[in-house]
Amino acid sequence: MSPADLRDLASALPSVKAIQSDVARAFAEDIGPGDATADLLDPQATATAVLTCRENAVLCGTAWFDACFRTLDPDVRIEWLAHDGDRVAAGSAICRMAGKARALVTAERSALNFLQMLSATATVTARYVDAIAGTRTRVLDTRKTIPGLRMAQKYAVRCGGGTNHRIGLFDAMMLKENHIIAAGGIPAAVRAARTIHPNLPLIVEVETLDELAQAIAAAADRALLDNFTPAMLTDAVALAAGRIPLEVSGNVEIDTIRTIAETGVDFISSGALTKHVRAIDLSLRLDVAA
Repeated sequence: MSPADLRDLASALPSVKAIQSDVARAFAEDIGPGDATADLLDPQATATAVLTCRENAVLCGTAWFDACFRTLDPDVRIEWLAHDGDRVAAGSAICRMAGKARALVTAERSALNFLQMLSATATVTARYVDAIAGTRTRVLDTRKTIPGLRMAQKYAVRCGGGTNHRIGLFDAMMLKENHIIAAGGIPAAVRAARTIHPNLPLIVEVETLDELAQAIAAAADRALLDNFTPAMLTDAVALAAGRIPLEVSGNVEIDTIRTIAETGVDFISSGALTKHVRAIDLSLRLDVAA
């Protein structure tokens, strides 16, 4: 699979196979050989349930939620009242369900774990995107994701209105300080990178305006401005003059992102979208049939 194909995958819902694999891992660690407490319930008992979101959020992860329950009860009925990418208000019912009681109680924790985490990623992303509304800048994610759930979190970033950065170490080259030092400077590092991987996007991290000028002269595909002050960013935009896209990284927070975006840079990347997430508060209430 080519790097372009992998980037396309990140912008869409992951495959059914990938989602089922995520669910299988979750069940292996949570259910293990079986749900001992669920043995209290009659195997034929049925139940209904309502899922409520207890805070304002951007919904994401419904496919993982569905897969959890359908793995244990293929006949479960799930009616979504909101969809991935929708903004839901605190106190709103977002899903109704009906199926086997054992399956509902056994799958509940894993299903909510996926939904609350992915909704958290989408919600944080939406806050960052909202903070720079009206500017030309786009918000990017990073590789600072939960191990094993990168594609899921990158999908959640898209649901929140953000844009995906590279997926991993294989689909783009990013020359950082140590790479550049080892190669003998920016021009030499860029030449070597183009020789080894001519078809991969090439991003060069710079720490000064002089290094930015070198990256532009070397025809890098993007410059990553590391820990530039707002004044330096304004100078960098003027220096680049549209010849190379500029990405800002480092010390990006919700209260600083607007100031950064107003300098006119193209991208702002932040690990906070995927690693500083707090689970969205969800509640699933069951009503077991008599």
